[in-house]
Amino acid sequence: MLQTPFYDPEKSYEDNFTEGPFGYFAEPGVVAQKGEPMCDFFHHKVYSLLGIPAGPLINGKFVQAALDKGFDIVVYKTVRTRKYPCHQWPNILSVDVEGDLTLEKASGKLVADHNFHEPLSITNSFGVPSPDPDFWKEDIKKLIENQRPGQIVIGGFQGTNMGDGNVEAYIEDYRVAARMLKDAGVQVFEVNFSCPNEGTANLLCFDVDRGVIIAKAIKEVIGDLPLIVKTAYFKDQAHLRDFVERVGSIVDGLSTINTIAAEIVDENGNQALPGEGRSRSGVCGESIKWAGLDMVKRLKALREELGLTFTIIGVGGVTTPADFHEYRSAGADVVMSATGAMWNPHLAEEIKQTL
Repeated sequence: MLQTPFYDPEKSYEDNFTEGPFGYFAEPGVVAQKGEPMCDFFHHKVYSLLGIPAGPLINGKFVQAALDKGFDIVVYKTVRTRKYPCHQWPNILSVDVEGDLTLEKASGKLVADHNFHEPLSITNSFGVPSPDPDFWKEDIKKLIENQRPGQIVIGGFQGTNMGDGNVEAYIEDYRVAARMLKDAGVQVFEVNFSCPNEGTANLLCFDVDRGVIIAKAIKEVIGDLPLIVKTAYFKDQAHLRDFVERVGSIVDGLSTINTIAAEIVDENGNQALPGEGRSRSGVCGESIKWAGLDMVKRLKALREELGLTFTIIGVGGVTTPADFHEYRSAGADVVMSATGAMWNPHLAEEIKQTL
């Protein structure tokens, strides 16, 4: 049964930012942890290898609530070096998908509405907004200063293109963002390569040449501190192998997947998400679990084949304790849930009862 989501899709991003989180995440109290933190996450001891990825934790209030409710590895929503606006409301809709959202199905149109139901799949269209750095730097700094033993906050970020075609400035923007997060005390970083490659129609993770340059640029700034790259689903195995061999040898972790994009329409066949460039949007939830598991299995095999050591973070369609264990069995070192956790904020507690 779906519960009150901690991010309210019927409210604007701005209202969620100022008024949220909601439901169980708004209730006081901290979930009791059992024993001592024994799991290893980049040499940090944590209570569990369970968390929430970049996306729904839009500021420190949301992040703190997630930590309080037992999610031990959480990603502060992707930030930028300057304030960046959110797409207009609505940003989250329920999507009707029968079974798995295969790539063939995703090539067609999907009907979306406000009727959220099980099995739960949604589309989210925010445009990777970011508050002003003056806000998020202090917000993250306070979180890290108050961080409890056995839990960790990851700083998510990406670069921004000013639209002038200056590639060097675009790459430098990643360096600046990483330096800002490092100065705020972040100990683990996640860079978003599953966003559009600025100035092109492709995702950054699919542009391996530029991905290598950006990954190296970030590591120059953060040194030995861990860097995770967030990726999309790779259809072509040779393309994935090239990415893993070249980018996976630079970074410390790969988080996969983000979403599967499709054209989103309303019941009348019209564009469901208003605004230019929003006819297609990423879908997440139960219908993409197959893709997340597939990528985890392929990454594990390539890691062994290439003799690499990066950490694998499995994301996509984790809504039950069984999903968590399925990801772990597939080869995920860490498992994260966004959509599932939003509509079941007790998920961490339920999973820990099975550990």
